[in-house]
Amino acid sequence: MFKRPVFNNTLLNWYQANKRELPWRETSDPFKIWLSEVMLQQTQVITVIPYFEKFITKYENLDALADADEQALLKDWEGLGYYNRIRNFQHAVKEVQEKYDSKVPSRPEEFFKLKGVGPYIGGAVQSIAFNNQLAAVDGNVLR
Repeated sequence: MFKRPVFNNTLLNWYQANKRELPWRETSDPFKIWLSEVMLQQTQVITVIPYFEKFITKYENLDALADADEQALLKDWEGLGYYNRIRNFQHAVKEVQEKYDSKVPSRPEEFFKLKGVGPYIGGAVQSIAFNNQLAAVDGNVLR
């Protein structure tokens, strides 16, 4: 049987005791989880919440965002900065639309090949959405 290291248990116990209720934690939809992780890069949670809610209303699924006009998407992104994040995300979801029949790959080796997916986002989406045992360690966890 798999036994978690002490650090993992400590971190998971801390999370259970301190987690906040956030809109992206109320879904198992990998597209929405992925969107939240892209938005949360270098952006505070309090800033992301209204953007996330607006985006999932306007772009309710992967196809809607993949098919969106880039200028409209960039306009909706205003205020989050780092515009390459949304450009890379749209590029990646278009690839998912074309290569994976609009289903976010549950296999890490496929998901990690998508544009803009690095170790943190890849690990976060794969572990949260698909329950794959991958680390998603950022500066906050290290602190």
